[in-house]
Parts: sequence; C-alpha cells; structure tokens
Amino acid sequence: MKEVSLSPRAIFLVVFWLGLLSWPLTGWINAVKLSACLAAIMLAWRYFAFLFKESRWVRFLLEKKRVGADSLQHIDKKPFVTALALLLLILPVLLNDYHIDILSLAWLYALLAVGLNITVGYTGLLDLGYAGFYGIGAYAYALFSPLIGFWIGLLFGGGVAALFGMILGLITLRLRGDYLAIVTLGFVQIVYLILNNWDSVTNGPNGILNVRQPEVAGFVLHRPIHFYYLVLILLGVVAMAVHRLVGSQIGRAWIAIREDPIAAEAIGIPTTRIKVLAFTLGAGVAGMAGVFFAARYAFVSPESFNFLESVRILSMVVLGGMGSLHGAILGAILLTLLPEMFRGLASYRMLIFGAALVVMMLFRPQGLLGKRT
Repeated sequence: MKEVSLSPRAIFLVVFWLGLLSWPLTGWINAVKLSACLAAIMLAWRYFAFLFKESRWVRFLLEKKRVGADSLQHIDKKPFVTALALLLLILPVLLNDYHIDILSLAWLYALLAVGLNITVGYTGLLDLGYAGFYGIGAYAYALFSPLIGFWIGLLFGGGVAALFGMILGLITLRLRGDYLAIVTLGFVQIVYLILNNWDSVTNGPNGILNVRQPEVAGFVLHRPIHFYYLVLILLGVVAMAVHRLVGSQIGRAWIAIREDPIAAEAIGIPTTRIKVLAFTLGAGVAGMAGVFFAARYAFVSPESFNFLESVRILSMVVLGGMGSLHGAILGAILLTLLPEMFRGLASYRMLIFGAALVVMMLFRPQGLLGKRT
C-alpha cells in the first residue's frame, strides 16, 4: 500500500474528520481547538521534516545508509536480547500486583496477536473470527478442568481449537478477501451464540466458575506474579516457534500465498494445505491463550469472546505491522498499556483510538514495525 504524504490536503482531511467526530462529544468550540492544535502539530512536523531532508549531513548519511545497514547485520545481538530477558524477569519484583496484572494481560494479548499474525500477516487471510478459537480453548479447559490438569489442558484446549481452525480452513478454501472475512465473522458469532445459549453445557451467560488453576509439583499458582512468568514463558516458546517457521519453507510458502496466490500455486506450492495449516496453527495458539485465560481468572463467560475481541486483536496486528513478529507483540503491548495509562480520559479513549488508527493507515499503512510493500 502506498503511503500518503503530509500534504496540505491530507492534513486538512484528517483535521476536518477528527473535528467532525469530536464535535458531538466536546462541543464545537473544543472541537475547533482540538483540530487547530492537531493541524499546527502536523504542519510543524511537515516543515521540520522538509528541513531535515534538505540538510547536507542528512544527505551524506543517506548515501552511507547501505554501508551502515550492512554493518548493523554484523552486530552481536545476544547482549541486547540477554539484557531484555533479564529486565522482563526482574520487572515484576519492582511492581505491585495491579501493574503485574496489566503486564500479564499485555503478554496474553501478545500471544493472541502472534497467533493471528500467522493467518493475517504472513498468509494474508483476513480472519475476523479469531476470538471464536480463543473462546473454544477457554471453554474446552473450563469444562474438563476437574478431570485434567492445566498442562494437559493446555494441549487439549489448543488441540480442540486447532481442530476447529482446520475445519474452518477447509470450508473457506476457495474464499478470499471480503468473502473470507464475512465467513469468519459468522463463525465467531455462531460460537458466541452457542456459548451464550447452551445452558446445560456452558451455563449460558453466567459462565463457568471455579476453573482449576495451574499446579507445579503440587504448588498451586495463584498470585499475579506466577501468571506473569507463566504467560511470558508461553509467549517466548510460541514466538520462537513462529520465528523458526517463518524462516522455513512453510513460512516462505505463506508469504508467497500472501503476495500472489495464483503465482504461488503455479510454481508448485500446495496452497490448499498451506492455508489450512495457517488456520490450524493460528487457532491452536488462540486455544492455548484461552486455556491460560480460563486458568488465570478461574472463570469464563461468553462476553470475553465476542466479535469486538477479534477486532481488538486484529487492531494490534495492524498497528504493530502485519507480517512482523516483533510488530504484533509491540501492537499488543501498546493497545493494552496505553488505555490503562489514559484511564482518566475514558470518555474519549475510543475516539483517540479510532483517530490514531486512521492517521496510522494514512501515513504508515505498513504498521509501526512492518515492512513497506
């Protein structure tokens, strides 16, 4: 997708759109003030960006860009990775339970975003029903938790969700684009209605209480710090597995299908099996995340797995950059932590969120860490 420059026309359209949306909520005077401030910021950015590009030193650095990029590839990244890992391990010791809970939720959404990125980012299949697999995994564990432990339930919930993902993938083999999105949207609505109305099994809108929590050598994990480390380990294992898959023949086949499915099939890639595999793996990751969710809160209800949850996870992938593993994790962290940081602006959070996404799509459609195509 081509990026839109900060032209006066683009600035006017963005400012006018934001002012029009904020008018019913803030009044026309505050809407004009907000629009004027945003216009001033964007014009200043455009002016200083122009000066920056015209600088002799910048032109000199751009000429040396390729040399610099080649030298960066030879930098040893192990110290940085080690420092980041130590920071994540030490961080809970310095925080209270509330902040640890928020960080655990961010890692949970990062896990979901990594799974959805397999389908949407790498394979290019628009999946609006991802929360359905999330709910299937959570309810599969909640229903059978009295019989199985968390660790077996993790495989069981992930396996059940993966089975449904494989079935959905087989059903939607010949669908692409909007048609695929509509089918997956119908899927998440069906799952939600079943969970909400099958009272004899799912207990309907009341949900399921007293879901069994994880145990390690007889010790029950119940404190926020325990779940912080547990979900962080799950995220690390899944992220490493996805990273290895993307670098393999399967990952290259996913990307080939995303770029041009007809050409991919013409060169001998089994597009049918590769698409089904993407749906299956993505759904399996969502199922495991659902098992963790059920065990963490010891309670599940249908409201946690509706269509809006799918949109939220998809927004994380889009914001971070589709097809970028680090981008999916970054998008999940931002869209989990920022609403908590701006909780005082609760009445305007969705307005700010929508405006930010529109501006993002206009000026950086590939996402924060995505690559330009």
